[in-house]
Amino acid sequence: MSHPVSAEERARSFGAVADVYDRARPGYPGEALDWLLPPAPLGGPADRPLRVLDLGAGTGKLTRSLVARGVDVVAVEPTPGMRETFARVLPGVDVLDGTAESIPLPDGSLDAVLMAQAWHWVDPATAAPEVARVLRPGGRLGLLWNVRDAGVDWIARLDRLLDGPGEEQLGSLAPRVGAPFGPVERYDVRWSDPVTVESLLDLTRSRSWVIALDEARREEVLADVRAQAQDRLRQVGSLALEYVARCSRATLPG
Repeated sequence: MSHPVSAEERARSFGAVADVYDRARPGYPGEALDWLLPPAPLGGPADRPLRVLDLGAGTGKLTRSLVARGVDVVAVEPTPGMRETFARVLPGVDVLDGTAESIPLPDGSLDAVLMAQAWHWVDPATAAPEVARVLRPGGRLGLLWNVRDAGVDWIARLDRLLDGPGEEQLGSLAPRVGAPFGPVERYDVRWSDPVTVESLLDLTRSRSWVIALDEARREEVLADVRAQAQDRLRQVGSLALEYVARCSRATLPG
């Protein structure tokens, strides 16, 4: 008999499928980053780049978009397998071992901390003060989730197969941050990501609740997803996942 898998075990399970995760997980729309990032660096030379932490960086899906904007990025990721993939695909960016509750960076060293697909795994009562510690006064915490748009019929049917316990769905609607940050603002960006049958199967394999399944049940889930995708492909000739990028931001006083 298999034992129940804890949230912490599921949060750290992604390292086992790091390469699949990197292939399959989508990036993030530019409009979301425009809204999340502060408009200018806080203090120091006016021409210096923003100094930003990608917290819970995984394999660097968000980091790539930040680097492309000319942002000075450092990454923190707790899972060794994810850090290994990150270091291979982004050799020019430092990736450190750490968590939201214990960030291995100096006090007041950052303009912003961004966290994608991961704040629902943390303890806000501990993480919010720790994030505040590494931010400069007036710094920003930005939280981001890609959530499939269940208002699209075929995606709603797919969701009945893909949805596990739903931490991302619930945590992204009204994320708790708390002191010492100010109020949490929310903003949604709708966007579309073209996929293939195989990349959709990889996306399924990269989900924490699927990783935790026994092999027989995992193959059943994958077979169901394949059937849904092939049916949709026959109907319209292409596949795309419609997303809502749910964005939240909070600012440190000062």
